[in-house]
Amino acid sequence: MLKLEQVKLRPEQPESELFGKAAQLLRIPPEELLSLSVLRRAVDARAPLQLVYTLAVSVKNEKAALRRCRSKNVSLYAPESYTPPAAVTPPQTPPVVIGAGPAGLFAAFLLANAGLRPILLERGQPVEQRQRDVERFWQGGELLPESNVQFGEGGAGAFSDGKLNTGTRDLRHRWILQQLVACGAPESILTDAKPHVGTDMLHITLKNLRKKLLAMGADIRFGHRLEAIHAENGALQAITVAAPEGSYTLPVRQLILALGHSARDTVERLYAQGLHMEAKPFAVGVRIEHLQSRMDAAQYKEYAGHPALPASSYKLSCHLPNGRSVFSFCVCPGGQVVAAASEKERTVTNGMSEYARSGRNINGGLLVNVTPADFGSSHALAGIAFQRRLEEAAFRLGGGYTAPCQRVEDFLLHRPSTGCGSVQPSYRPEVRYADLHECLPAFVTDALEQALPLLEDKLSGFADGDALLTAVESRSSAPVRIPRDENYESNIKGVFPCGEGAGYAGGILSAAADGMRCAEKIWEAYTK
Repeated sequence: MLKLEQVKLRPEQPESELFGKAAQLLRIPPEELLSLSVLRRAVDARAPLQLVYTLAVSVKNEKAALRRCRSKNVSLYAPESYTPPAAVTPPQTPPVVIGAGPAGLFAAFLLANAGLRPILLERGQPVEQRQRDVERFWQGGELLPESNVQFGEGGAGAFSDGKLNTGTRDLRHRWILQQLVACGAPESILTDAKPHVGTDMLHITLKNLRKKLLAMGADIRFGHRLEAIHAENGALQAITVAAPEGSYTLPVRQLILALGHSARDTVERLYAQGLHMEAKPFAVGVRIEHLQSRMDAAQYKEYAGHPALPASSYKLSCHLPNGRSVFSFCVCPGGQVVAAASEKERTVTNGMSEYARSGRNINGGLLVNVTPADFGSSHALAGIAFQRRLEEAAFRLGGGYTAPCQRVEDFLLHRPSTGCGSVQPSYRPEVRYADLHECLPAFVTDALEQALPLLEDKLSGFADGDALLTAVESRSSAPVRIPRDENYESNIKGVFPCGEGAGYAGGILSAAADGMRCAEKIWEAYTK
C-alpha cells in the first residue's frame, strides 16, 4: 500500500475524482490503481478553500510507482494496529473500576476482554435514565446530585459535542474509535480530521458498549458510589461502597480510579483517607455564543452553507502581556449551551452538539488560565474551593440555575445587558441578563476584555456586540492531580488513578486511552 497526502478537492468536486487525482500524483494510468480508501479528511479554510485528503492506495507495482512519482507526499504505507491484552485466568478477587466515563469504560472494556471480569461502579445512572433526569432539570426541575450532566454512564462527555480530537499519537486511539463505530458511532470518526460523535449518537453508542461489557463478563453497578478505601501497610485491601440498598465492603487488590473532573465529594474523602493529591492549573471563564451562519461566512466565505462542508468550528488563543492566556475550549458548532451543575445552588455551563450540528448557534468555552497561585490557599484541594466560589457567585447573580448572561458589547462597556440582539441564548432553563463582572474575578474579566479584540483580529465577528457570554464555565479540567508512579499506581499500592479526574487526560479519547494504560498494568500482573 501507498500513502498519499495533501490530495485536494474543491467543495463542488465529488470524491470520485480522488481516483484521478491519485493516479495523476503517482504518474500512472488510472487502470493501474487497484484500490483507494480515505484515511483522513480535513477542511483547509484558507483561500482557496479546499478539502484535503490522506489516501491509502494499492497499485500494480508499488516500488516502481514510488520511484517514478518522486513526491514527498507519497510514501509506503504499513499501518500499525493496537493489539489488546490476551485472555488470562480470572482472579478470585476481580479488579474494580470506579467511574463509567471514557477512562473507566475503556479500562473495564480492556479488562473484560482479557477475561478479568471487572466490577464497574458508577455513582450515576444508565444513560437512558440519565437523559430523563437531565431533561427534567433543563426544563426547570430539580437538580439530582447523583444523576446530572457530570455523573452517570458516559461521564461528562455524554452531554457534550462528543469530540474525539487529540494532539498525541497513540495506537490505542484508532482502536478506541473502531470500538465506538462497532457500537453505533458514525463511521466518519475514522476519517474526519476533527471527529465527533454528537450527544445523540453517543447515547446510542454507550448503550451498545454496556451490552458488550456485560456479555464479556463485566459486573456493572449503577447508583454505587465509592465511600472509602482501606489499606494495610500501604497496599489496598478493600473499599466501602454506598449503594441504594445500603453500604457494603468489597475486597479489592486493584482499583482503577476514574472519577472524572467533578466528583469533588469523593476526592475530598479520599484525600482525608491518605491518598496523595496536589493542586494543578486549569482554566475558567464563560461560554461564548454566536450565530453559526456568521462564523461559517467568516471562515468559508463564498462556500458558506455548501453541503460538502461541515458546520464551521474554530480554535483560538492569545497570550496577554501580563502572562495570562485566553483560549477557546470545547467548541460546539450548531449546538447549545447547557446547564451542567452537579452540586446544589451552584451554576455551571458547558456546551453540547448533536451529530448533525444543525442548530442555529455555535458556542465555545472562552477560558482564562488559572494556577494554584490564584486559588487563595496552598491546600491541595484549593482549586475545588475556587471553582465553588465562582459557581456560587453565578448562582446568586442568575437568581438560581438561570445562568447570568451578557452581550459582548455590554460586557466591554461594563454595563448590564437587558436583553439579547441577533443571537438568542440556547441555555436552559433560561438566562438572566446581568453584568458578568459581578460574578467573575477581576483578573478573569480583565483578561477576557483584553482578549476579545485580539481574537476578533483572528476571526472576524468573534467579538460581535451581539455575541453572548454565559457564566460560568468552571469544569474545563480537574483542579487536582493524583500523583502516580511508573507503574501508574498512587501512594497506595493497588490504586491506579487515571483520566481527567486524576489530571492525566484532556478529552474523551485521551481519557479512554489513559484508562487502557492502567488496565494494561493490571493485566501485566497476571502474566508475570
